[in-house]
Amino acid sequence: MKAKVRQLTNVTVTLDEDTLADARVEAAERQMSLSRHIGEVLRERRRYSRAYDRAMDAALAQKPIKLEGPYLKRDELYARPRDLR
Repeated sequence: MKAKVRQLTNVTVTLDEDTLADARVEAAERQMSLSRHIGEVLRERRRYSRAYDRAMDAALAQKPIKLEGPYLKRDELYARPRDLR
């Protein structure tokens, strides 16, 4: 079975000094190049976003829950015992 080969494209990214410094430290801690680290961060974010979208679609596809009374009135809901007032 052959591994899937991805075509990589070079891009230019503009970062402020603090963000660049943090990214370099994170890349060094992971023992990878800054370019590879940024690519991994973007892939992870894309995976999270897609997973979130799938979960949201599944939640919205569910039938609403029918709530049955009796319901509390506002005063009853927020009532406190007299000794706590």
